[in-house]
Amino acid sequence: ECYIQNTAREYAKIYAAEAEPLEGFGEVPEIIPIFLVHRPANNIPYATVEEELVGEFVKYSVRDGKEVNFLRRDSEAGQKCCTFQHWVYDKTNGSLLVTDLQGVGMKLTDVGIATLAKGYKGFKGNCSISFIEQFRALHQCNKYCEMLGLKPLRTTHQKQRKAAALKSKNLPNSSTVKKTVPKKAREPRGFFSSEH
Repeated sequence: ECYIQNTAREYAKIYAAEAEPLEGFGEVPEIIPIFLVHRPANNIPYATVEEELVGEFVKYSVRDGKEVNFLRRDSEAGQKCCTFQHWVYDKTNGSLLVTDLQGVGMKLTDVGIATLAKGYKGFKGNCSISFIEQFRALHQCNKYCEMLGLKPLRTTHQKQRKAAALKSKNLPNSSTVKKTVPKKAREPRGFFSSEH
């Protein structure tokens, strides 16, 4: 839990460094740190500790990407969380996605990370690869994605799929290709066939 959240926190710091200087971007979501505490005298010797978040707790993204969340789509914090996901996806060439973003305002906690099956630079997340696929299919860019210069995912993905479909459609199957030779080419000049 600590490893996942603190890894996501490092990505959030880099995202903040790129986004905060942009004119009009404003406050950037922050993933709060989580600490592992050893309590040898306790029945449960290990516990995690983090800052208490006071206020309305909102899920800005869900692990499977299927839930329609109006606070995510319509709020500034929700849009910036979606942009953060897009930014991480873009920076890792689609190999890693910070997901399950939730918290109070711009302070987030209990996040998840999805990676491709082989992981990303030796790191494996705690969420299924299907979350990456669903994000790619469902993400809708907003003004913050545009401010960061992020390209729409669906347009790129749809273009790649169309190109692949056209390519396979235009390539003839060797078993269906008929070789035709023009009639004049079949018989040499001056040769007459006769039936006897």
